[in-house]
Amino acid sequence: MKKIEARSRVRRRPADRAKKKPAGLQGDADVRRRLEDLCEQIDIVLPEVTARVAALEHLLLEKQLCTRADLRGAREFVRMQEE
Repeated sequence: MKKIEARSRVRRRPADRAKKKPAGLQGDADVRRRLEDLCEQIDIVLPEVTARVAALEHLLLEKQLCTRADLRGAREFVRMQEE
């Protein structure tokens, strides 16, 4: 039988460590990511809320609990509050 010779090991260079960003920049990236997540959640929820408001307005009119003029006035009031 042949004797297996010990091979010389190849020395590996230490892997370059990932450079850390300063704490302020990491916070900015985290805030930006959270803001994007919130925008995505709003984009998902907003159509559902809009549909529910429309359904409520429809029921209010159907049950004759308010008039179209009341709804228009309420929408105008909300618009003024948004400004």
